Amino acid sequence: MSSSRPDSLADPFVTAPNTPLNLGQSLEPPRASYLSTSTPGTATTPRDSYAESPDNISPLVQESEKRDAIAYGQDSRAEPGLKKRSIFGRPLFWLIAFAVITIIVLAVVLPVYFVVLKPHNHSTNNGVSAGGSGSGNPTPPPGITTTGGNGSLITMADGTTFTYLNPFGGIWVDNPNDPFNNGAYPNSWTPPLNSSWTWGVDKIYGVNIGGLFVLEPFIAPALYQKYPGAVDEWTLSTLMVADTASGGLQQIETHYSTFVTEQDIAEIAGAGLNWIRLPIPFWAIEKWDFEPFLEKVCWPYILRVLQWARKYGIRVNLDLHTIPGSQNGYNHSGKSGSINFLNGVMGLANAQRALDYIRIITEFISQPEWVDVVPMFSIVNEALVSTIGTDQIITFYLLAHDMIRNITGYGEGHGPYIVIHDGFLGTAAWADFLQGSDRIILDTHPYFAFDGSSDWSPIATGAGLSAGGIWPQQACNSFGPGINTSQTAFGITIAGEFSTGYNDCGLYLTGVGNTASYDTSCSLFLDSSQWNDTMKAGLYEFTLASMDALQDWFFWTWKIGNSSTTNSVQSPMWSYQLGLQNGWIPTDPRTAAGTCAALGVTGPQFDGVYQAYQTGGPGAGTIVASSVTSYGQYPPTPINGLPVGAIQSLLPTYTSTSVVPTLPPPTFSPSPSPSVSAGNGWFDSGDTGLAPTQVQGCTYPNAWDAVSSPMPTALCPSTGVVTPATTATTATTATTATTATTSPVTTSSVVTTSLLSTR
Repeated sequence: MSSSRPDSLADPFVTAPNTPLNLGQSLEPPRASYLSTSTPGTATTPRDSYAESPDNISPLVQESEKRDAIAYGQDSRAEPGLKKRSIFGRPLFWLIAFAVITIIVLAVVLPVYFVVLKPHNHSTNNGVSAGGSGSGNPTPPPGITTTGGNGSLITMADGTTFTYLNPFGGIWVDNPNDPFNNGAYPNSWTPPLNSSWTWGVDKIYGVNIGGLFVLEPFIAPALYQKYPGAVDEWTLSTLMVADTASGGLQQIETHYSTFVTEQDIAEIAGAGLNWIRLPIPFWAIEKWDFEPFLEKVCWPYILRVLQWARKYGIRVNLDLHTIPGSQNGYNHSGKSGSINFLNGVMGLANAQRALDYIRIITEFISQPEWVDVVPMFSIVNEALVSTIGTDQIITFYLLAHDMIRNITGYGEGHGPYIVIHDGFLGTAAWADFLQGSDRIILDTHPYFAFDGSSDWSPIATGAGLSAGGIWPQQACNSFGPGINTSQTAFGITIAGEFSTGYNDCGLYLTGVGNTASYDTSCSLFLDSSQWNDTMKAGLYEFTLASMDALQDWFFWTWKIGNSSTTNSVQSPMWSYQLGLQNGWIPTDPRTAAGTCAALGVTGPQFDGVYQAYQTGGPGAGTIVASSVTSYGQYPPTPINGLPVGAIQSLLPTYTSTSVVPTLPPPTFSPSPSPSVSAGNGWFDSGDTGLAPTQVQGCTYPNAWDAVSSPMPTALCPSTGVVTPATTATTATTATTATTATTSPVTTSSVVTTSLLSTR
């Protein structure tokens, strides 16, 4: 076939602006659940159910997002009564009225100022809030409550109500006439979205929303139990497509609609958390014809989660969790098996697609409507650097950095922080990485469960500081020193993932079919109903120690779906929500502070001060010459995973001649104030480059299984030129290997000017 891109390119969904279209705490568990649910006159559907929900089935989520006056409560305005005109003519009445009004105003305004406004009097990131700062905003529709705190009643889109329980002073904001209002905050110690986040002072208490848009077997086991043979989303999707009687891929959309609801996000805020990390797949943007994934359907649901996060004042680390060809060979990359990103015969071609998807997401989240809600973008999750190569991945990261900053601009307030994973090398390997770069964060995922050890030391050993056996101290000793040192040697360093799982017991935790993780030796750890207080105390202390050592963290993950065979969570140590409900997760994450010191663990302590360039201050974007010399030429050489004697210049690549699939903004019902702009999905109008696609008439190896493919022996077409080498620091010139002359290219097509090879 001539092109592997979707057949729906004429759809305005995928048309980019300015693109030429003619170019082809205590241990006691909570006394009650965080949030009580009630649906008048109806039975509540379990949130772990995969049953079809008629309220949330539209691909654009239009029905589920309708907000009418009924959903926000009845109009509280009373009918005017008859007025006794005689009393208003009396001066004494007005004196009394004035005194009463004055008392009321003082009683209301002063507490609001000193309790709410003054503690949150931070400077804003960009001088202007994306959609309103929480003051001076469009008037809400009559009868609609647009803000509230602890004890307020929330009505969800389907009419279900719950009580917002937040003992930490959090305020939600939701004005249908001002849908991009960023005045909310989840608790008293976290600045509102429209105020600045101060690295080294403000702390991330976060949780991942894993398994919602990237379907991991251990998080959504019921989907995989239904389809024996499914081991990753690739095989699951393939089997679902053939099962038309069950709805085919529609089952995945039902999962998007039901697995995580607004109530979950409200509960996250009520738990004292302030960030979420949201893994998303590249097929939220598009897929190519040879890929079985459910294309584009999750994007409106992603927007729905982002809007819920905005409503409750929670910041988002948006995580591109899958990469074309797979960046690590794990099931959560889309397809388990071989690594075909920057590795093997299709390594460069897949990197082209990845870079373009990073570009498209950057364009969307850098818009003023989203920049305060999504201050972090994790561009490649868990690349397996031992296979790809350190120099190779750094070269890619430098190119991605320059592309992103050419879109967003440089310095604080210009687009998101760029998050890179340590590639399983550990934080020390990234000391002095790209000094002078603009706002790069290092992400590490410390897990005892996957460290290859077989330590079954007991965790149910006592209470208080005696709880947890060796594990709390081990967390402090293993996690703390590296994190503290990296804050100085690298810059901002976070734990994008960690868990209470100190061993690898859990249904499908290490993959479908790896029964060692869910056999009889693991039975205790699969069923939390068997855990006594001592067991919970041990897990609780281990969790506190991990949180204290890691400082800025995201727990993996918020919730685990029920097994279809037991109707219970069978990886309970990995569910923050379940731990909150049953007492092995602290109800206030701040109680973790000081745990390691109390356990007698000491070590280097970061003073909270970063170099100016690391947070977008002076010097940001001026990368040291030595890094440019070492990593500034793209593509990197050599590409690993090639046959002996391979000529890298003959590697298959794509051509940039296809329409860019721009991500659409959300739609609202009812429509907001006419003055509100939702954006067009594209921040930088000067970024007009086209997207990569296959060269017509050329044949490609399997993009997801090309490590063992034979190398091409000639270019295709035969008159084509080889892949250009690019200087990443300028992102404005490219040098072809055949002529060694420079010619201007756009930001997006830096690595996409190349022609393909035959097999």
